[in-house]
Amino acid sequence: MEIKVRDFMRPGVLTCRKETRIGQVAVMLDQHKVHSLMVTDRDGRIIGVITDFDLLAGEWLSQDPESLNVMKSLTAGELMSSPVASIEADAPIKEAADRMIKEVIRRLLVTDKGKPVGVISVSDIVAHIAMSAPIGRGQVGDVMSDAYLVCRDKTPIAAAARAMTSTGWRSVLVVDSKGSPLGVVSGLDLLPYCLDDECGTKLVTEVMHPPLTVSIDASLQEAANKMIESHYHRLIVVDPEDPNSMPLGVISSFDIVGLMAHPDSVWQK
Repeated sequence: MEIKVRDFMRPGVLTCRKETRIGQVAVMLDQHKVHSLMVTDRDGRIIGVITDFDLLAGEWLSQDPESLNVMKSLTAGELMSSPVASIEADAPIKEAADRMIKEVIRRLLVTDKGKPVGVISVSDIVAHIAMSAPIGRGQVGDVMSDAYLVCRDKTPIAAAARAMTSTGWRSVLVVDSKGSPLGVVSGLDLLPYCLDDECGTKLVTEVMHPPLTVSIDASLQEAANKMIESHYHRLIVVDPEDPNSMPLGVISSFDIVGLMAHPDSVWQK
C-alpha cells in the first residue's frame, strides 16, 4: 500500500496576518514551538510563509538603535517567502521527500483539492523512519555531515546569529576551549531575544540548549527516534570511545530525508 502525504502530515495550519509585526511572529513561533507560520491576507488566503530563519535573515539583531527601530516595524508580509510550496494530500510521501531535497525546503503546505488542510515537514517524514524502519538499515556515520558550524562559549549571540545567517545553517554548536560540546544554539533559542535591547551583551552559553548526542556507529533508527522523542532537528555525532572530545560531525533530519530520497534507497524500491 502506497504511503501518502496525508498519512504523515500535521492537520491544521498555524497562520498569522501579513500585518503581524515580527516581534509577535517571534512570540507565536516560540509559544507553539514551531519553525514557521503561514501568512494570510485580509481574506484569510495563504499568501506566504515566514520562518524563524527569515527573522534571522532580516538582521533583527542589529545593535544600531535606528536600525533596530526599523526592524521592529517590519511585518510578516515584508519578510515572508512567496509563493508557498504546496502538495496534494493524496500525493506519495516519496514525492514530498523528493521536492524537499530538490527545492531545498523544509516544509510543504498540504492541500485537499486546493484547500489547505495541513503541513508536512522534514521532521514528519523522519517520523516515518522512526516508526517503520528496521534496525540495521544504515548507521549515523554513513549520512552525517562532517562539517558543521561551531563557536566558542564566549561568543555573543549577535555574532552567532550573523554566522547562521551568512552560512545558511540553522544552528551553531558551542564548545569549550578543548572542543568539548557544551550546547547548541538554534533559531528558536534566539527568538526570545530578538527584540531585546540588551541582546548584544548576551553570550551563547546564556541561551543555548543541551546538546543531544549520538554515537557514530548508532543506527539511523536510533538517531531518528532520538530526534522525534526530543523534538530535535539535529544530533551531535560523537566518538563512542571519547564522547567528550571534539564531535565527529552532525546528523540532521534533512540528512535522513536525503537518504530516503536517494534512488538506491530501499524507500525508492
